[in-house]
Amino acid sequence: MADIVVNREGGVVGCTHIYPPRGQAGEYAPLATNPYRGCGHGCAYCYVPLVTKQDRVEFDAGAVPRKDFLRHLVKDAEKYQRVGIDSQVMLSFTTDPYHPTSTTLTRSTLQILQLHGMGICTLTKGGTRAIRDIDLFRPERDAFASTLTTLDDAFSLKWERNAALPADRLNALRAFHDRGIFTWVSLEPTLDIEASLSIVDATWEFVDLYKVGQANYLKEITRTIDWQAYTLRMLDKITDRGRKFYFKKDLQPWLPEGIYNPLRVQQHR
Repeated sequence: MADIVVNREGGVVGCTHIYPPRGQAGEYAPLATNPYRGCGHGCAYCYVPLVTKQDRVEFDAGAVPRKDFLRHLVKDAEKYQRVGIDSQVMLSFTTDPYHPTSTTLTRSTLQILQLHGMGICTLTKGGTRAIRDIDLFRPERDAFASTLTTLDDAFSLKWERNAALPADRLNALRAFHDRGIFTWVSLEPTLDIEASLSIVDATWEFVDLYKVGQANYLKEITRTIDWQAYTLRMLDKITDRGRKFYFKKDLQPWLPEGIYNPLRVQQHR
């Protein structure tokens, strides 16, 4: 075990396929993995091609498996297991685990992580595509999450043209909740205040946690929204419903003094 070094972010040095995300991504999960390059959901607000320096047309054309991904994943998972790190690994930040084409690699990824003692969490706009893997999720270890920006189909088709429609994503959240799986919603990006607030009203009965953020890389939206008013309204709504929350750093200046806003919430039963 002496040859394995854990860095201060909680990642194993030298591992590239299981890694501690940094910056704004690091606010979402302690560890992550990305089985694919590209996505195919075609979200107009997606920042990934800019950050990863990928051609936007190629990125939107569809997800393709990363070369030798499972071989590298097994090597990384073995190292994490050797040092006793069993945190949830989130899929995904630079792709979607339930993109519109084949996602068989997603299931293999989840199985390998579990085989090496790790928890799993998927964040997706793929809706009920994820139900194929619902049997893998364990109430005592794992979580299922969905990104929601609206409940309106037309609005969703404008911004997220190939993603599952909002009702389909809600159906997936309900299905996982009914199986006893911890569920959470990413309310980021916030494209419309009223739309985001209405999502909480529509989902709180089957969602355990909300992670709330701004609209990154969308200056025309960021500059026109009253983020202080939004933060306070959203905080009141979530707390009134008795649900857990995390407001990301961009919104934290507007939180009332003394509000408990934990970076890491236990994401399992």
